[in-house]
Amino acid sequence: MPRNKDGVSRRNVLKATGGAAAALSVTGFANAKPNDLVEVNVGFKSERGRTLARDAASDVIREFNFDALTIRVPKKAATALESNPNVRYVEDNGTMQALAETEPWGIERVDADVAHANGYLGGGADVAIIDTGIDSDHPDLQDYLGAGRAFVNCSSFYGECYYNWDDDNGHGTHCAGIAAANDNSQGVVGVGPNITLHAVKVLNYNGSGSYSDIAAGIEYVADQGWDVGSMSLGGSSGSSALRDACQYAQSSGVLLVGAAGNSGPCSDCVGYPAAYPEVMAVSSTNSSDGLSSFSSTGPEVEIAAPGSDIYSTYPDESYNTLSGTSMACPHVAGAGGQLMAQGYSNSGARSQLKNTAEDIGLSSNESGSGLLDVAASLGLDSSDDT
Repeated sequence: MPRNKDGVSRRNVLKATGGAAAALSVTGFANAKPNDLVEVNVGFKSERGRTLARDAASDVIREFNFDALTIRVPKKAATALESNPNVRYVEDNGTMQALAETEPWGIERVDADVAHANGYLGGGADVAIIDTGIDSDHPDLQDYLGAGRAFVNCSSFYGECYYNWDDDNGHGTHCAGIAAANDNSQGVVGVGPNITLHAVKVLNYNGSGSYSDIAAGIEYVADQGWDVGSMSLGGSSGSSALRDACQYAQSSGVLLVGAAGNSGPCSDCVGYPAAYPEVMAVSSTNSSDGLSSFSSTGPEVEIAAPGSDIYSTYPDESYNTLSGTSMACPHVAGAGGQLMAQGYSNSGARSQLKNTAEDIGLSSNESGSGLLDVAASLGLDSSDDT
């Protein structure tokens, strides 16, 4: 795996520093004393509500284009805001994590290779990887790498930060390769090799990001007019600000695709944001067409895609094998990009992906409409790979 200049494993460094960070974390909303500062997301019903939140704040961290903002405020003031009729919600600005656990056997299994052979490469589509960033100098990604934006800083201690949206973890780069690695006779190939990828960095070096950072990333994708937002991240608890952002993006024409979660084996356990109706939730399958042992399931699952033992791009111009619904999600995001390159709307692409999915014998709670079939979604015969 990638190592830093002293030869120390990045993963081992992350384990050590992650534990230290946890020990030093500030008191959360639930345990805070009345005068302690807390960081909250506030949704408001009117300009009066916005003004009340701003006036109560010690610091305004972020203002969204939808009706919410993130502030630091004494807990007692936050509690008062929560009961004000001009305020929709006040919530702790919690965090979510990258959902990771590995040749692209998945690319062949979903018949993306058939699409490539018939000239469908995804050119003209814009897919945002809302994650830990993308390795900006990876030879399998850089030819079609578009604009990026960071909502958390890239740490040069863990990665090469040529841009602030560079990947200092590896997770986002791995997902990017699944969606759209170049067809350039080296490494791997993605679902849509000519799709323009955009790094929207909302998770830091240890794969963690606040609700507010993630919501801001989703909002940014919508404001850029990009086609697809791929979200291989999540948590067991929802966030009203994050839901607002998903609604905003969907209404702006973005196809949001989310990893169902890695809580399996379990039932009715799809995580957020995948569980929101604005997001297309993706479960994970293995190379035998079975449900991956780690995959979350539930009625929110709309489609399944390969997620076990997926080989893809990784920082330091390398490749790695990973498993998770995180790996299933960008298969579907890349397929959505393929369809939107052909003129589909976000809702039209979502319906087409479900209507053409392959029945592999799993229940609807496990696989939704079935296994992703890229070729069929484009009107191709899956056997026509010439």
